Amino acid sequence: MIRTTALSALMLAVLASAASARPSTTQMTCAQARDVVLRQGGVVLGTGGQTYDRFVRDRSFCEPTEIGRRAFVPARDTPQCFVGYTCYEPGRGDRFGDF
Repeated sequence: MIRTTALSALMLAVLASAASARPSTTQMTCAQARDVVLRQGGVVLGTGGQTYDRFVRDRSFCEPTEIGRRAFVPARDTPQCFVGYTCYEPGRGDRFGDF
């Protein structure tokens, strides 16, 4: 029982440190956040607190059945910064132009 509790605590610590190591758009200017996505093509960025998402330069970084949805994130110098796209699997009710 003690071993399981210690292992669980260790796993939580590793996950917490990995999440805190993720670059955050709130600590960058809009231009810096956009540049990270452009250079890396596809990257996971924090967007404030414990939230994060994967942002891509263009649709080529998505799965073949996915499309790119414009992504706006909070940055240090603006609350709505266009950084690129998120990959999105359209559903039956979606129409082109809605995303």
